[in-house]
Amino acid sequence: MEDIIKETLENILKKMSIHVKKIQITEDKKEKRFRVNIESEDSSMLIGYHGETMYSLQHLLKSILWKKGISEEYNLFLDVDKYRKRQEESVVILAERKAEQVRKTGRSVMLLPMSGYFRRLVHLHLAEKGFEDIETESIGEGDHRQVVIKLKNHESPSEKNE
Repeated sequence: MEDIIKETLENILKKMSIHVKKIQITEDKKEKRFRVNIESEDSSMLIGYHGETMYSLQHLLKSILWKKGISEEYNLFLDVDKYRKRQEESVVILAERKAEQVRKTGRSVMLLPMSGYFRRLVHLHLAEKGFEDIETESIGEGDHRQVVIKLKNHESPSEKNE
């Protein structure tokens, strides 16, 4: 399956006239996902504004693979020069910092709107060991959905934007 992913992605990038240094694919069998990282001199073109081009390329790759009969059981995450990985790390650091702020002040903190992928990352990270006193909740609609970080069993804390 890795060979099919790599060959399909190489064909797409070739048609886009993108020079690729390396395509690295890692499979996580437990989580049923593939992480694909493209190393390229044209990384800014592949990433686009706030990763929009990268996410579109990921969608295109998934669609082509599905048409080729590749099972939808696996999730595929596309990254360019580890841009997404850096974003994930930043979101986790932000969540930890805000959880600490909630502990110190006793007041809930509302994060800025983010994609479902990053909201899930925050929820999962703050559900891990070391954050037993913290709970998270998504509020809002569509593109304006936000994560609220608050103390567990705390009586109606006032929410603060950040």
